[in-house]
Amino acid sequence: MASDAGRKQFWKRNASRVPGSIQHVYGAQHPPFDPLLHGTLKPGAKPPTTPVKLKKISTFQEFESNTSDAWDVGDDDDELLAMAAESLNTDVVMETANRVIQNHSKLQEQHKLQEEQVEKEQPQQLSELPSAACGDSRLVKSVSESNTSSSADGADEVISVPRSQSLPQASTVTLVGGVTDHSSSGIPMLSEREASRLDKFKQLLAGPNTNLEELRKLSWSGIPKAVRPITWKLLSGYLPANIERREGTLQRKRKEYFAFVEQYYDSRNEETHQETYRQIHIDIPRMSPEALILQPKATEIFERILFIWAIRHPASGYVQGINDLVTPFFVVFTCEYTEEEVENFDVSSLPAEVLQNIEADSFWCMSKLLDGIQDNYTFAQPGIQKKVKMLEELVSRIDEQVHRHLEQHEVKYLQFAFRWMNNLLMREVPLRCTIRLWDTYQSEPEGFSHFHLYVCAAFLVRWKKEILEERDFQELLIFLQNLPTVHWEDEDVSVLLAEAYRLKFAFADAPNHYKR
Repeated sequence: MASDAGRKQFWKRNASRVPGSIQHVYGAQHPPFDPLLHGTLKPGAKPPTTPVKLKKISTFQEFESNTSDAWDVGDDDDELLAMAAESLNTDVVMETANRVIQNHSKLQEQHKLQEEQVEKEQPQQLSELPSAACGDSRLVKSVSESNTSSSADGADEVISVPRSQSLPQASTVTLVGGVTDHSSSGIPMLSEREASRLDKFKQLLAGPNTNLEELRKLSWSGIPKAVRPITWKLLSGYLPANIERREGTLQRKRKEYFAFVEQYYDSRNEETHQETYRQIHIDIPRMSPEALILQPKATEIFERILFIWAIRHPASGYVQGINDLVTPFFVVFTCEYTEEEVENFDVSSLPAEVLQNIEADSFWCMSKLLDGIQDNYTFAQPGIQKKVKMLEELVSRIDEQVHRHLEQHEVKYLQFAFRWMNNLLMREVPLRCTIRLWDTYQSEPEGFSHFHLYVCAAFLVRWKKEILEERDFQELLIFLQNLPTVHWEDEDVSVLLAEAYRLKFAFADAPNHYKR
């Protein structure tokens, strides 16, 4: 067990300012300088922080008017919607949300059973294929070959097993308003529920003035991939609700961004800014997914976006962690122009004009996000320090056993939750889960700054069993910094959001109990 002096030295940061830099550059995996830990703050004095105003919601009607439904129409929803006619009751909310989580778990088990059944049937189907083709004395063709071969002689066609999850080669067709039409692209057929949701989005987006409140309600439980780019641009405030103004807004904002590039980007080699650019250049290769980030064209785009943002925001400058926040926007907006998985897609194959559009759109949407959490990245990152303290207070009320276990083994929340706040859980879950998580964050009035706190609390308690099994400081900290989420899918994120939704109501006053 390390001594108190040893731990202080381990977490101590060098607060000296690097000559020529815009601001301090903090490590994404290490906390900033904390005056309380280093003894530079007198007892009883208040550390400098930026207060966060938290609005308390007293009734379900108020919540319904300010945010969105947690789930689409289904078995779970009637239970929650039935609460709308009466005042908020904590016991009722907790009981209802618990039932929703159980329903999700049952669905997940059903999916696993179905997958096992499919795996059992596949060998049998494959064994039947030779007999179907034996009359022709030919080998059965692969799916890719059979799709491209000539079918002039219908009697000699060879039976093949269809691959419902194979990606199409046809390019997408973009409709008015930015909605992509996949009806003729060869994409696997959507389920009835998925098709119904997609139709709802398309109808809402096709109107002359998109109802943003309805769009948020519809988006809370996830946004279909085909309409996610346009929906994110609307929910972030980048595009106007009026459909006639969107094209003009896009042209103006894209032109404005590249005017910034022309004006500022050459200054990256000047003494004043070279330290900022050097740090950006170092951090980008550390991002994920590597297959995308290490492409020279992608690296070049990310460097420009981050450097221009840093120059235009001297109060914070560039801070490690901001670089991760570009990726989801870049991936989602690239999906508008390709059906391939972007993580493995060669972005240099896209036309130069398309890449410029993706770059500018990613810059502006990232800027909108950071406008709401900029105190996370100003000097000493007071926003993050305050949120970590609030998380500690919240967890102590949600699950005292977990909280006491961390205290007993002297694990500080700042040691693992700093990264959760700094990177918005991007280093903790796969990129596909981050994108699904951001569907909901952008549907919440203060998704990234406030609702994220409840998601982090639910995320920590989610690993209660594993946490309580660890009896050593080092092993416990290693586990919390490397949580086993590599196989997580949208269903896991939905369960996490359901629990965060429950906590938001059950412990809505938790931040008010936090005292410095």
